Amino acid sequence: MAESKNFIHNIIEKDLESGKYGDKVLTRFPPEPNGYLHIGHAKSICLNFTTAMKYGGKCNLRYDDTNPVKEDVEYVDSIEEDVRWLGFSWDKRLWASDYFDEMYECAVTLIKKGLAFVCDFSGDEIRANRGTLTVPGKESPYRNRSVEENLKLFEEMKEGKYADGEKVLRAKIDMASPNINMRDPVIYRIAHVEHHNTGNKWCIYPMYDFAHPIEDAIEGVTHSICTLEFEDHRPLYDWVLQAVGKWPTPPQQIEFARLNITNTVMSKRYLKAMVDEGTVDGWDDPRMPTIAGLRRRGYTPESIRDFCERIGVAKANSTVDVALLESCLRDDLKTRVESRNVVENPIKVIITNYPEDMTEELPLENNREVPEMGERKLPFSRELWIDGDDFMENPPKKYFRLFPGNEVRFKGAYFITCNEVVKNEDGSVKELLCTYDPTTRSGSEGANRKVKGTIHWVDAATAVKIRIRNYDYLMVEDENGEYVNNPESLSESWGYGEPLLGEAEAGDRYQFFRKGYYIADSGLTTADEKVFNKIVGLKSSFKVKK
Repeated sequence: MAESKNFIHNIIEKDLESGKYGDKVLTRFPPEPNGYLHIGHAKSICLNFTTAMKYGGKCNLRYDDTNPVKEDVEYVDSIEEDVRWLGFSWDKRLWASDYFDEMYECAVTLIKKGLAFVCDFSGDEIRANRGTLTVPGKESPYRNRSVEENLKLFEEMKEGKYADGEKVLRAKIDMASPNINMRDPVIYRIAHVEHHNTGNKWCIYPMYDFAHPIEDAIEGVTHSICTLEFEDHRPLYDWVLQAVGKWPTPPQQIEFARLNITNTVMSKRYLKAMVDEGTVDGWDDPRMPTIAGLRRRGYTPESIRDFCERIGVAKANSTVDVALLESCLRDDLKTRVESRNVVENPIKVIITNYPEDMTEELPLENNREVPEMGERKLPFSRELWIDGDDFMENPPKKYFRLFPGNEVRFKGAYFITCNEVVKNEDGSVKELLCTYDPTTRSGSEGANRKVKGTIHWVDAATAVKIRIRNYDYLMVEDENGEYVNNPESLSESWGYGEPLLGEAEAGDRYQFFRKGYYIADSGLTTADEKVFNKIVGLKSSFKVKK
Protein backbone atom coordinates (compact mmCIF):
# COMPACT_ATOMS: atom_id res chain seq x y z
CA MET A 1 0.00 0.00 0.00
CA ALA A 2 1.37 3.41 -0.99
CA GLU A 3 2.08 5.67 1.97
CA SER A 4 -0.53 8.39 2.43
CA LYS A 5 0.37 12.06 2.55
CA ASN A 6 -1.67 12.15 5.77
CA PHE A 7 0.73 11.03 8.50
CA ILE A 8 -2.17 10.19 10.83
CA HIS A 9 -3.58 7.78 8.27
CA ASN A 10 -0.14 6.21 7.94
CA ILE A 11 -0.12 5.52 11.71
CA ILE A 12 -3.61 4.04 11.57
CA GLU A 13 -2.73 1.82 8.61
CA LYS A 14 0.32 0.43 10.44
CA ASP A 15 -1.86 -0.27 13.48
CA LEU A 16 -4.37 -2.08 11.28
CA GLU A 17 -1.57 -4.14 9.71
CA SER A 18 -0.17 -5.10 13.11
CA GLY A 19 -3.60 -5.79 14.57
CA LYS A 20 -2.93 -3.49 17.51
CA TYR A 21 -6.64 -2.74 17.88
CA GLY A 22 -7.83 -5.56 15.67
CA ASP A 23 -9.69 -4.09 12.69
CA LYS A 24 -11.20 -1.34 14.81
CA VAL A 25 -10.87 2.41 14.23
CA LEU A 26 -12.76 4.68 16.63
CA THR A 27 -12.17 8.43 16.75
CA ARG A 28 -13.99 11.19 18.57
CA PHE A 29 -14.64 14.91 18.32
CA PRO A 30 -14.53 16.25 21.90
CA PRO A 31 -15.55 19.94 22.09
CA GLU A 32 -15.98 21.82 25.34
CA PRO A 33 -19.46 23.43 25.30
CA ASN A 34 -18.15 26.86 26.35
CA GLY A 35 -18.63 28.71 23.06
CA TYR A 36 -19.47 28.33 19.40
CA LEU A 37 -17.20 26.30 17.13
CA HIS A 38 -15.01 28.15 14.63
CA ILE A 39 -13.31 27.29 11.35
CA GLY A 40 -10.39 25.74 13.26
CA HIS A 41 -12.77 23.23 14.81
CA ALA A 42 -14.09 22.47 11.32
CA LYS A 43 -10.68 21.07 10.46
CA SER A 44 -10.79 18.78 13.49
CA ILE A 45 -14.37 17.74 12.75
CA CYS A 46 -13.52 16.88 9.15
CA LEU A 47 -10.36 15.02 10.14
CA ASN A 48 -11.95 12.88 12.86
CA PHE A 49 -15.10 12.01 10.95
CA THR A 50 -13.53 11.40 7.54
CA THR A 51 -10.74 9.32 9.09
CA ALA A 52 -13.29 7.03 10.73
CA MET A 53 -15.25 6.82 7.46
CA LYS A 54 -12.14 5.99 5.43
CA TYR A 55 -11.37 2.92 7.53
CA GLY A 56 -14.93 1.75 8.08
CA GLY A 57 -14.81 2.92 11.67
CA LYS A 58 -16.93 5.18 13.85
CA CYS A 59 -16.64 8.64 15.34
CA ASN A 60 -18.28 9.78 18.57
CA LEU A 61 -19.34 13.27 19.54
CA ARG A 62 -18.25 13.72 23.15
CA TYR A 63 -18.69 16.86 25.20
CA ASP A 64 -15.84 17.75 27.50
CA ASP A 65 -18.16 19.13 30.18
CA THR A 66 -15.77 19.00 33.12
CA ASN A 67 -15.90 22.74 33.78
CA PRO A 68 -19.54 23.66 34.51
CA VAL A 69 -18.70 27.29 35.29
CA LYS A 70 -18.21 28.10 31.59
CA GLU A 71 -20.60 25.68 29.92
CA ASP A 72 -24.09 26.22 28.52
CA VAL A 73 -26.77 24.18 26.72
CA GLU A 74 -26.88 26.91 24.03
CA TYR A 75 -23.38 25.88 23.02
CA VAL A 76 -24.32 22.19 22.94
CA ASP A 77 -27.16 22.91 20.51
CA SER A 78 -24.92 25.04 18.30
CA ILE A 79 -22.19 22.36 18.19
CA GLU A 80 -24.61 19.69 17.04
CA GLU A 81 -26.09 21.97 14.39
CA ASP A 82 -22.59 22.74 13.11
CA VAL A 83 -21.50 19.10 12.89
CA ARG A 84 -24.68 18.13 11.04
CA TRP A 85 -24.42 21.15 8.73
CA LEU A 86 -20.89 20.11 7.77
CA GLY A 87 -22.37 16.81 6.65
CA PHE A 88 -21.38 14.40 9.43
CA SER A 89 -23.26 12.07 11.78
CA TRP A 90 -21.80 10.78 15.02
CA ASP A 91 -22.09 7.19 16.18
CA LYS A 92 -22.77 8.09 19.83
CA ARG A 93 -23.35 11.35 21.63
CA LEU A 94 -21.48 11.17 24.92
CA TRP A 95 -20.59 13.36 27.88
CA ALA A 96 -17.44 13.42 29.97
CA SER A 97 -19.78 13.83 32.93
CA ASP A 98 -21.20 10.36 32.20
CA TYR A 99 -17.92 9.02 33.56
CA PHE A 100 -17.57 11.12 36.73
CA ASP A 101 -18.13 8.08 38.96
CA GLU A 102 -15.50 6.04 37.13
CA MET A 103 -13.07 8.98 37.06
CA TYR A 104 -13.47 9.33 40.80
CA GLU A 105 -12.68 5.64 41.26
CA CYS A 106 -9.62 6.06 39.02
CA ALA A 107 -8.43 8.89 41.26
CA VAL A 108 -8.95 6.71 44.34
CA THR A 109 -6.91 3.99 42.61
CA LEU A 110 -4.03 6.43 42.12
CA ILE A 111 -4.20 7.47 45.78
CA LYS A 112 -4.11 3.85 46.89
CA LYS A 113 -1.09 3.26 44.66
CA GLY A 114 0.66 6.26 46.23
CA LEU A 115 0.45 8.12 42.92
CA ALA A 116 -1.83 10.99 43.98
CA PHE A 117 -2.10 13.25 47.02
CA VAL A 118 -4.34 15.99 48.39
CA CYS A 119 -2.52 19.35 48.41
CA ASP A 120 -3.50 22.46 50.38
CA PHE A 121 -1.56 24.84 48.15
CA SER A 122 -3.50 27.60 46.43
CA GLY A 123 -3.25 27.97 42.67
CA ASP A 124 -0.70 30.75 43.09
CA GLU A 125 1.41 28.63 45.40
CA ILE A 126 1.36 25.70 42.99
CA ARG A 127 2.50 27.98 40.16
CA ALA A 128 5.19 29.57 42.33
CA ASN A 129 6.69 26.16 43.16
CA ARG A 130 6.38 24.65 39.71
CA GLY A 131 9.80 25.87 38.56
CA THR A 132 10.81 26.86 35.03
CA LEU A 133 12.04 25.13 31.91
CA THR A 134 15.55 25.24 33.35
CA VAL A 135 14.83 25.12 37.10
CA PRO A 136 13.10 22.10 38.69
CA GLY A 137 10.02 22.61 40.82
CA LYS A 138 9.77 22.24 44.59
CA GLU A 139 7.84 19.40 46.12
CA SER A 140 4.71 20.28 48.07
CA PRO A 141 4.99 19.81 51.84
CA TYR A 142 1.75 17.81 51.55
CA ARG A 143 3.23 15.41 49.01
CA ASN A 144 4.06 12.70 51.54
CA ARG A 145 0.72 12.45 53.26
CA SER A 146 -0.21 8.85 53.96
CA VAL A 147 -2.54 6.92 51.69
CA GLU A 148 -5.12 6.81 54.49
CA GLU A 149 -5.03 10.57 55.01
CA ASN A 150 -5.29 11.28 51.30
CA LEU A 151 -8.28 8.93 50.96
CA LYS A 152 -9.98 10.63 53.90
CA LEU A 153 -9.31 14.16 52.60
CA PHE A 154 -10.38 13.31 49.06
CA GLU A 155 -13.62 11.83 50.37
CA GLU A 156 -14.19 15.02 52.38
CA MET A 157 -13.56 17.07 49.26
CA LYS A 158 -16.23 15.02 47.52
CA GLU A 159 -18.64 15.53 50.43
CA GLY A 160 -18.31 19.32 50.18
CA LYS A 161 -16.44 19.93 53.41
CA TYR A 162 -14.00 22.39 51.80
CA ALA A 163 -14.40 25.65 49.90
CA ASP A 164 -13.42 26.24 46.29
CA GLY A 165 -9.65 26.35 45.99
CA GLU A 166 -9.04 25.14 49.54
CA LYS A 167 -7.66 21.78 48.42
CA VAL A 168 -6.82 19.97 45.17
CA LEU A 169 -5.84 16.45 44.23
CA ARG A 170 -2.50 16.23 42.46
CA ALA A 171 -0.79 13.39 40.65
CA LYS A 172 2.52 12.41 42.21
CA ILE A 173 4.95 12.20 39.32
CA ASP A 174 8.20 14.18 39.20
CA MET A 175 8.79 17.81 40.20
CA ALA A 176 12.13 17.71 38.35
CA SER A 177 10.67 16.53 35.06
CA PRO A 178 11.81 18.56 32.06
CA ASN A 179 8.14 18.52 31.00
CA ILE A 180 6.37 20.98 33.30
CA ASN A 181 3.06 19.19 32.70
CA MET A 182 4.48 16.22 34.60
CA ARG A 183 5.37 18.21 37.73
CA ASP A 184 2.64 16.87 40.02
CA PRO A 185 -0.25 18.29 37.98
CA VAL A 186 -3.64 19.02 39.53
CA ILE A 187 -6.12 16.30 38.53
CA TYR A 188 -9.16 17.34 40.65
CA ARG A 189 -10.35 20.69 41.93
CA ILE A 190 -13.26 21.85 44.07
CA ALA A 191 -16.10 23.80 42.41
CA HIS A 192 -19.37 24.29 44.23
CA VAL A 193 -21.46 24.87 41.14
CA GLU A 194 -24.43 23.11 39.59
CA HIS A 195 -23.65 20.99 36.55
CA HIS A 196 -26.05 20.91 33.59
CA ASN A 197 -25.91 17.10 33.43
CA THR A 198 -25.23 15.91 36.99
CA GLY A 199 -26.91 18.71 38.94
CA ASN A 200 -25.47 19.09 42.43
CA LYS A 201 -24.19 15.54 42.79
CA TRP A 202 -20.58 16.67 42.53
CA CYS A 203 -18.62 19.56 43.97
CA ILE A 204 -15.28 18.22 42.74
CA TYR A 205 -14.47 18.01 39.04
CA PRO A 206 -11.62 16.34 37.14
CA MET A 207 -9.14 18.43 35.19
CA TYR A 208 -9.09 17.96 31.42
CA ASP A 209 -5.67 16.27 31.33
CA PHE A 210 -6.93 13.61 33.74
CA ALA A 211 -10.41 13.22 32.29
CA HIS A 212 -9.47 13.13 28.61
CA PRO A 213 -7.45 9.88 28.51
CA ILE A 214 -9.93 8.11 30.80
CA GLU A 215 -12.85 9.12 28.58
CA ASP A 216 -11.02 7.84 25.51
CA ALA A 217 -10.17 4.56 27.20
CA ILE A 218 -13.67 3.93 28.53
CA GLU A 219 -15.16 4.48 25.08
CA GLY A 220 -12.59 2.31 23.34
CA VAL A 221 -11.17 5.14 21.23
CA THR A 222 -8.23 3.86 19.23
CA HIS A 223 -6.72 7.08 17.95
CA SER A 224 -7.20 10.26 19.96
CA ILE A 225 -6.55 12.98 17.38
CA CYS A 226 -5.95 16.46 18.78
CA THR A 227 -4.13 19.67 17.98
CA LEU A 228 -0.44 20.32 18.44
CA GLU A 229 -0.70 22.28 21.70
CA PHE A 230 -1.49 18.95 23.40
CA GLU A 231 1.81 17.38 22.29
CA ASP A 232 3.50 18.30 25.58
CA HIS A 233 0.51 16.83 27.42
CA ARG A 234 0.85 13.43 25.76
CA PRO A 235 3.27 12.04 28.41
CA LEU A 236 0.63 12.87 31.04
CA TYR A 237 -2.09 11.28 28.87
CA ASP A 238 -0.03 8.07 28.68
CA TRP A 239 0.94 8.24 32.38
CA VAL A 240 -2.69 8.44 33.54
CA LEU A 241 -3.70 5.37 31.53
CA GLN A 242 -0.67 3.38 32.60
CA ALA A 243 -0.93 4.41 36.25
CA VAL A 244 -4.63 3.57 36.50
CA GLY A 245 -3.80 0.29 34.77
CA LYS A 246 -7.28 -0.79 33.67
CA TRP A 247 -6.75 -0.87 29.91
CA PRO A 248 -4.29 -3.38 28.40
CA THR A 249 -4.31 -1.66 24.97
CA PRO A 250 -4.93 2.01 25.70
CA PRO A 251 -5.71 4.59 23.03
CA GLN A 252 -2.90 6.62 21.54
CA GLN A 253 -2.89 10.39 21.24
CA ILE A 254 -1.77 11.84 17.89
CA GLU A 255 -1.28 15.57 17.39
CA PHE A 256 -1.64 17.61 14.23
CA ALA A 257 -1.06 21.28 13.49
CA ARG A 258 -3.96 23.53 14.37
CA LEU A 259 -5.45 25.77 11.71
CA ASN A 260 -4.29 29.38 11.60
CA ILE A 261 -5.68 31.70 8.92
CA THR A 262 -4.60 35.23 8.05
CA ASN A 263 -6.94 38.04 9.19
CA THR A 264 -8.77 35.53 11.41
CA VAL A 265 -8.89 35.22 15.19
CA MET A 266 -9.02 31.60 16.39
CA SER A 267 -9.56 31.97 20.13
CA LYS A 268 -12.94 31.14 21.66
CA ARG A 269 -12.05 33.41 24.57
CA TYR A 270 -11.37 36.34 22.25
CA LEU A 271 -14.46 35.61 20.18
CA LYS A 272 -16.61 35.44 23.31
CA ALA A 273 -15.22 38.79 24.44
CA MET A 274 -16.23 40.35 21.11
CA VAL A 275 -19.74 38.95 21.56
CA ASP A 276 -20.01 40.09 25.19
CA GLU A 277 -18.65 43.57 24.44
CA GLY A 278 -20.94 44.07 21.44
CA THR A 279 -18.08 44.34 18.94
CA VAL A 280 -20.09 41.90 16.82
CA ASP A 281 -23.77 41.08 16.68
CA GLY A 282 -23.65 37.66 18.33
CA TRP A 283 -21.82 34.40 17.68
CA ASP A 284 -23.42 34.10 14.24
CA ASP A 285 -22.42 37.57 13.07
CA PRO A 286 -21.39 37.03 9.42
CA ARG A 287 -17.98 38.55 10.17
CA MET A 288 -17.22 35.89 12.77
CA PRO A 289 -15.05 32.87 11.91
CA THR A 290 -17.51 30.67 13.80
CA ILE A 291 -19.18 27.96 11.77
CA ALA A 292 -22.51 29.63 12.61
CA GLY A 293 -21.15 32.95 11.31
CA LEU A 294 -19.79 31.37 8.14
CA ARG A 295 -23.13 29.66 7.57
CA ARG A 296 -25.01 32.95 7.95
CA ARG A 297 -22.41 34.65 5.77
CA GLY A 298 -23.30 32.21 3.00
CA TYR A 299 -20.46 29.68 3.10
CA THR A 300 -21.36 26.17 2.01
CA PRO A 301 -20.38 23.01 3.91
CA GLU A 302 -18.89 21.66 0.69
CA SER A 303 -16.52 24.63 0.41
CA ILE A 304 -15.32 24.22 3.99
CA ARG A 305 -14.77 20.48 3.58
CA ASP A 306 -12.86 21.17 0.35
CA PHE A 307 -10.72 23.74 2.16
CA CYS A 308 -9.90 21.30 4.96
CA GLU A 309 -8.98 18.67 2.39
CA ARG A 310 -6.73 21.06 0.43
CA ILE A 311 -4.74 22.30 3.42
CA GLY A 312 -4.06 18.73 4.51
CA VAL A 313 -2.70 17.54 7.84
CA ALA A 314 0.71 18.70 8.99
CA LYS A 315 2.94 18.16 12.03
CA ALA A 316 4.09 21.78 12.26
CA ASN A 317 2.02 24.89 12.79
CA SER A 318 1.72 27.33 9.90
CA THR A 319 -0.66 30.01 8.70
CA VAL A 320 -2.94 29.56 5.70
CA ASP A 321 -3.87 32.54 3.55
CA VAL A 322 -7.58 33.30 3.88
CA ALA A 323 -7.59 33.67 0.08
CA LEU A 324 -7.47 29.86 -0.19
CA LEU A 325 -10.67 29.53 1.85
CA GLU A 326 -12.32 32.15 -0.34
CA SER A 327 -11.12 30.37 -3.48
CA CYS A 328 -12.72 27.11 -2.31
CA LEU A 329 -15.94 29.01 -1.74
CA ARG A 330 -15.93 30.62 -5.19
CA ASP A 331 -15.21 27.27 -6.83
CA ASP A 332 -18.27 25.81 -5.16
CA LEU A 333 -20.65 28.73 -5.66
CA LYS A 334 -19.86 29.40 -9.30
CA THR A 335 -21.61 26.22 -10.42
CA ARG A 336 -24.55 26.26 -8.03
CA VAL A 337 -26.01 29.79 -7.84
CA GLU A 338 -27.93 31.91 -10.31
CA SER A 339 -26.92 35.40 -11.39
CA ARG A 340 -28.96 38.52 -10.71
CA ASN A 341 -28.54 42.16 -11.72
CA VAL A 342 -28.09 44.56 -8.79
CA VAL A 343 -26.97 48.19 -8.86
CA GLU A 344 -25.65 50.17 -5.90
CA ASN A 345 -25.51 53.96 -5.62
CA PRO A 346 -27.95 53.93 -8.55
CA ILE A 347 -28.01 56.51 -11.32
CA LYS A 348 -31.13 56.95 -13.45
CA VAL A 349 -30.76 56.44 -17.21
CA ILE A 350 -33.46 57.74 -19.53
CA ILE A 351 -33.34 56.43 -23.11
CA THR A 352 -34.83 59.38 -24.94
CA ASN A 353 -35.44 57.58 -28.24
CA TYR A 354 -37.06 54.51 -26.66
CA PRO A 355 -40.89 54.39 -26.83
CA GLU A 356 -42.42 55.63 -23.58
CA ASP A 357 -45.16 53.00 -23.44
CA MET A 358 -43.03 49.98 -24.39
CA THR A 359 -41.49 47.27 -22.17
CA GLU A 360 -39.52 44.31 -23.49
CA GLU A 361 -38.76 41.01 -21.79
CA LEU A 362 -35.11 40.28 -22.51
CA PRO A 363 -33.58 36.85 -21.82
CA LEU A 364 -30.46 36.55 -19.66
CA GLU A 365 -28.65 33.33 -18.72
CA ASN A 366 -28.96 32.35 -15.06
CA ASN A 367 -25.40 31.03 -14.91
CA ARG A 368 -23.06 31.28 -17.85
CA GLU A 369 -20.88 28.50 -16.31
CA VAL A 370 -23.86 26.13 -16.26
CA PRO A 371 -26.13 26.51 -19.31
CA GLU A 372 -28.46 23.86 -17.87
CA MET A 373 -29.67 26.44 -15.35
CA GLY A 374 -31.55 28.11 -18.18
CA GLU A 375 -32.62 31.71 -18.63
CA ARG A 376 -34.75 34.34 -16.93
CA LYS A 377 -36.60 37.33 -18.43
CA LEU A 378 -35.71 40.89 -17.46
CA PRO A 379 -38.01 43.82 -18.19
CA PHE A 380 -36.37 46.62 -20.20
CA SER A 381 -38.01 49.98 -20.72
CA ARG A 382 -37.29 53.68 -21.24
CA GLU A 383 -36.10 54.33 -17.67
CA LEU A 384 -33.40 52.20 -16.10
CA TRP A 385 -30.98 52.22 -13.19
CA ILE A 386 -27.25 51.65 -13.59
CA ASP A 387 -24.58 51.22 -10.95
CA GLY A 388 -22.96 54.41 -9.65
CA ASP A 389 -19.52 52.91 -10.35
CA ASP A 390 -20.39 52.52 -14.02
CA PHE A 391 -20.52 56.25 -14.84
CA MET A 392 -17.88 58.98 -14.68
CA GLU A 393 -18.29 62.47 -16.06
CA ASN A 394 -14.54 62.97 -16.45
CA PRO A 395 -13.05 59.51 -16.72
CA PRO A 396 -9.36 58.53 -16.71
CA LYS A 397 -7.77 56.71 -19.61
CA LYS A 398 -8.82 53.10 -20.12
CA TYR A 399 -12.17 53.69 -18.46
CA PHE A 400 -14.59 51.96 -20.83
CA ARG A 401 -17.87 52.31 -18.97
CA LEU A 402 -20.41 55.07 -19.46
CA PHE A 403 -19.36 58.71 -19.81
CA PRO A 404 -20.57 61.63 -21.97
CA GLY A 405 -20.22 60.75 -25.66
CA ASN A 406 -19.32 57.11 -25.02
CA GLU A 407 -21.23 54.05 -26.18
CA VAL A 408 -21.43 50.87 -24.07
CA ARG A 409 -23.25 47.57 -24.25
CA PHE A 410 -26.07 47.11 -21.73
CA LYS A 411 -25.68 43.42 -20.84
CA GLY A 412 -28.32 41.34 -22.65
CA ALA A 413 -29.98 44.44 -24.14
CA TYR A 414 -28.74 47.21 -26.51
CA PHE A 415 -25.86 49.56 -27.17
CA ILE A 416 -26.41 52.81 -25.28
CA THR A 417 -24.76 56.21 -25.79
CA CYS A 418 -24.66 58.90 -23.09
CA ASN A 419 -25.60 62.28 -24.56
CA GLU A 420 -26.31 64.58 -21.61
CA VAL A 421 -25.82 64.72 -17.84
CA VAL A 422 -28.67 66.31 -15.87
CA LYS A 423 -27.63 67.52 -12.42
CA ASN A 424 -29.30 68.46 -9.17
CA GLU A 425 -28.86 71.90 -7.62
CA ASP A 426 -25.99 70.59 -5.47
CA GLY A 427 -24.11 69.44 -8.56
CA SER A 428 -24.76 65.73 -8.11
CA VAL A 429 -25.93 63.63 -11.04
CA LYS A 430 -29.71 63.44 -11.27
CA GLU A 431 -30.03 61.42 -14.47
CA LEU A 432 -28.33 60.57 -17.72
CA LEU A 433 -30.07 61.24 -21.04
CA CYS A 434 -29.06 58.54 -23.48
CA THR A 435 -30.02 57.02 -26.80
CA TYR A 436 -30.04 53.40 -27.88
CA ASP A 437 -29.33 51.69 -31.19
CA PRO A 438 -32.38 49.47 -31.85
CA THR A 439 -30.37 47.34 -34.30
CA THR A 440 -28.05 46.11 -31.53
CA ARG A 441 -30.39 44.01 -29.42
CA SER A 442 -28.43 41.18 -27.82
CA GLY A 443 -28.26 38.18 -30.15
CA SER A 444 -28.93 40.23 -33.28
CA GLU A 445 -26.47 40.78 -36.10
CA GLY A 446 -26.04 44.43 -35.17
CA ALA A 447 -24.77 43.45 -31.71
CA ASN A 448 -21.64 42.01 -33.29
CA ARG A 449 -19.93 45.33 -33.85
CA LYS A 450 -17.17 46.22 -31.43
CA VAL A 451 -17.76 48.14 -28.23
CA LYS A 452 -15.30 48.15 -25.34
CA GLY A 453 -17.53 48.43 -22.28
CA THR A 454 -20.36 46.27 -20.99
CA ILE A 455 -22.41 47.25 -17.94
CA HIS A 456 -25.51 45.86 -16.23
CA TRP A 457 -28.80 47.54 -15.39
CA VAL A 458 -32.24 47.07 -13.87
CA ASP A 459 -35.59 48.34 -15.04
CA ALA A 460 -36.65 51.36 -12.96
CA ALA A 461 -40.38 50.57 -13.00
CA THR A 462 -40.02 47.02 -11.64
CA ALA A 463 -36.81 47.21 -9.60
CA VAL A 464 -36.78 45.92 -6.01
CA LYS A 465 -35.07 48.05 -3.40
CA ILE A 466 -32.66 45.95 -1.30
CA ARG A 467 -30.26 46.46 1.61
CA ILE A 468 -26.72 45.22 1.13
CA ARG A 469 -24.27 44.36 3.90
CA ASN A 470 -20.68 44.29 2.70
CA TYR A 471 -18.06 42.69 4.90
CA ASP A 472 -14.33 43.03 5.33
CA TYR A 473 -12.06 41.02 7.63
CA LEU A 474 -12.59 41.37 11.39
CA MET A 475 -8.82 41.61 11.85
CA VAL A 476 -6.37 43.60 9.74
CA GLU A 477 -2.65 44.23 9.97
CA ASP A 478 -1.55 47.60 11.38
CA GLU A 479 1.61 49.47 10.47
CA ASN A 480 3.59 47.25 12.86
CA GLY A 481 2.42 44.03 11.27
CA GLU A 482 0.14 43.23 14.23
CA TYR A 483 -3.45 42.11 13.80
CA VAL A 484 -6.01 44.52 15.25
CA ASN A 485 -9.80 44.92 15.10
CA ASN A 486 -10.95 46.37 11.79
CA PRO A 487 -13.38 49.27 12.41
CA GLU A 488 -14.54 49.03 8.79
CA SER A 489 -15.42 45.32 8.87
CA LEU A 490 -19.07 46.09 8.08
CA SER A 491 -20.58 48.66 5.74
CA GLU A 492 -24.15 48.93 4.56
CA SER A 493 -25.54 50.30 1.34
CA TRP A 494 -28.74 50.03 -0.60
CA GLY A 495 -29.48 49.39 -4.21
CA TYR A 496 -31.96 48.13 -6.75
CA GLY A 497 -32.27 44.55 -7.89
CA GLU A 498 -34.13 42.90 -10.71
CA PRO A 499 -37.73 41.83 -9.89
CA LEU A 500 -36.92 38.19 -9.08
CA LEU A 501 -35.00 39.30 -5.98
CA GLY A 502 -38.33 40.33 -4.50
CA GLU A 503 -39.06 36.61 -4.17
CA ALA A 504 -35.79 35.82 -2.35
CA GLU A 505 -36.12 33.93 0.91
CA ALA A 506 -33.65 33.76 3.79
CA GLY A 507 -30.71 31.57 2.83
CA ASP A 508 -31.05 32.00 -0.95
CA ARG A 509 -27.70 32.62 -2.61
CA TYR A 510 -27.02 34.56 -5.81
CA GLN A 511 -24.19 35.98 -7.82
CA PHE A 512 -24.77 39.70 -8.16
CA PHE A 513 -23.46 40.25 -11.65
CA ARG A 514 -19.94 41.76 -11.65
CA LYS A 515 -20.05 42.24 -7.86
CA GLY A 516 -19.76 38.95 -6.02
CA TYR A 517 -21.77 36.30 -4.26
CA TYR A 518 -24.52 37.23 -1.81
CA ILE A 519 -27.01 35.50 0.46
CA ALA A 520 -30.38 36.66 1.78
CA ASP A 521 -29.63 37.14 5.47
CA SER A 522 -31.31 34.55 7.69
CA GLY A 523 -31.87 37.00 10.54
CA LEU A 524 -32.99 40.13 8.70
CA THR A 525 -34.68 39.14 5.45
CA THR A 526 -38.48 39.32 5.54
CA ALA A 527 -41.29 39.35 2.98
CA ASP A 528 -41.16 43.15 3.01
CA GLU A 529 -37.41 43.77 3.22
CA LYS A 530 -34.65 41.94 1.42
CA VAL A 531 -31.26 42.11 3.14
CA PHE A 532 -28.25 40.51 1.47
CA ASN A 533 -24.87 39.63 2.99
CA LYS A 534 -21.82 39.66 0.79
CA ILE A 535 -20.38 36.14 0.88
CA VAL A 536 -17.25 36.69 -1.17
CA GLY A 537 -16.22 38.93 -4.03
CA LEU A 538 -15.40 38.00 -7.58
CA LYS A 539 -11.88 38.24 -8.90
CA SER A 540 -10.70 41.81 -8.95
CA SER A 541 -11.63 44.08 -11.84
CA PHE A 542 -10.90 47.70 -12.74
CA LYS A 543 -11.10 50.11 -9.81
CA VAL A 544 -10.56 53.83 -9.98
CA LYS A 545 -7.74 54.89 -7.67
CA LYS A 546 -8.92 57.32 -5.06
